[in-house]
Amino acid sequence: MRKRPLSPKERECLYWVALGKTSEEISHILGLSPHTVNFHIRNCFIKLNVSSRPAAIAKALAHSLLALPESSPVVSRRS
Repeated sequence: MRKRPLSPKERECLYWVALGKTSEEISHILGLSPHTVNFHIRNCFIKLNVSSRPAAIAKALAHSLLALPESSPVVSRRS
């Protein structure tokens, strides 16, 4: 894994991805464009050295880079 930490916005986007939100849904939640959301998610892929959303979520959770509410199941959905 790269030494650069995830930025707060990257963590926020990855959090919503882990809750099953699409890029479009995340853009509405965060007030960003879908393009910007995808930019942050791609940066997560690079920093975590992964190539998919589920892999990014798993690695972030394994390295304590992402915290989810205990009552929220992790759901993967393509966007």
